[in-house]
Amino acid sequence: MAGRRIVVVEDEEAIRRGVADALTYSGYEVVEAADGETGLEAARSHDNGLVLLDLALPKMDGLDVLVELRKTHPVLPVIILTARGSEDDRVRGLKLGADDYVVKPFSAKELLARMEAVLRRTPDRPHPVQSITSGGHTIDMARSEVCFAGGTVTALSEMEAEILRHLASGADRVVTREELLSRVWGIQDHNLETRAVDMHITRLRTKLDAGTGAERVEWIQTVRGKGYMLGKDLTIKCRDVHGESAP
Repeated sequence: MAGRRIVVVEDEEAIRRGVADALTYSGYEVVEAADGETGLEAARSHDNGLVLLDLALPKMDGLDVLVELRKTHPVLPVIILTARGSEDDRVRGLKLGADDYVVKPFSAKELLARMEAVLRRTPDRPHPVQSITSGGHTIDMARSEVCFAGGTVTALSEMEAEILRHLASGADRVVTREELLSRVWGIQDHNLETRAVDMHITRLRTKLDAGTGAERVEWIQTVRGKGYMLGKDLTIKCRDVHGESAP
């Protein structure tokens, strides 16, 4: 039920149960967490579509949860649920990578509308790529690992997998460094001077080339002065909206 599973991180049981009931009634699958530590684990442990995150949480503050979550899941949609009236809190949450916020008290109708608006924007995020193959080598995106023809299996980091997903979602075009920074890292400042994208691409290429050995596979192509795209000889398999495999 990928994309329909929602993590609700809220310490007030009445609010959490109310939100969970409304989401379940609307056809979502719900995972509940009553504190920050449990919420972070739940957000990282499932194939989730979105996280609803309270700010004032026991064990781990909501903003700290967001910071840690963005290190491993840079594009997972997050909506902040907060009773805090301070504009600074909301602005900080958005700068840390939240997609939207809802101020308590809120109605189920408002929350669902906000969720649907965020989820509608997810086509701008990587599409549900199932695998990327070249010859006998297969990158399994569900497992975040590469199965090389020689039998070696190499794990990909979450960031490496997200880079490949986004490149695969735009396989017929050049993906700019600015787009990768925005969609994978959540950095909107296009004037920021950073080599993060290039360094991650270099490490990813090195990892992929190590498994292919003497065989030359162009996994990621550099388009000088523009950005990156996947190699032209790769085969990309995605899942369609009904969950079926599609080339």
